[in-house]
Amino acid sequence: MTRTGSCLCGEVRYSLEGEPFLIGTCHCADCRKESGAAFVVYAKWHRAGFRFSGEIRTSHGRSFCPACGGRLFNLHEDDVEIRLGSLDDAPFDLKPQQEGWTRRREPWIVPIAGVPQFAEDPDR
Repeated sequence: MTRTGSCLCGEVRYSLEGEPFLIGTCHCADCRKESGAAFVVYAKWHRAGFRFSGEIRTSHGRSFCPACGGRLFNLHEDDVEIRLGSLDDAPFDLKPQQEGWTRRREPWIVPIAGVPQFAEDPDR
């Protein structure tokens, strides 16, 4: 399977081969500030199946389009973390497998049933 995505203006485009190996939500202060939302939904793919075109800028490990400011991904040595809202097609089939930084989750956001909950960063 190939999925594609872009920034708001379309100057930066990317493609992903295969399925993600992790899907999650994050309620931490950094994700809130960079997204302007109460939380973010992301997925991680192996870096080998990731390609992008266009100019990006990166700050604090977060890559974005310098033309429109659209947040796209975090590039790591072995994987890429994609903001699911930047996919071209709504990822209805990608359900979160974990929730991170739940101690900062807004009280009006209901926990995802059956998904492990982590008070802080699940990757540490």
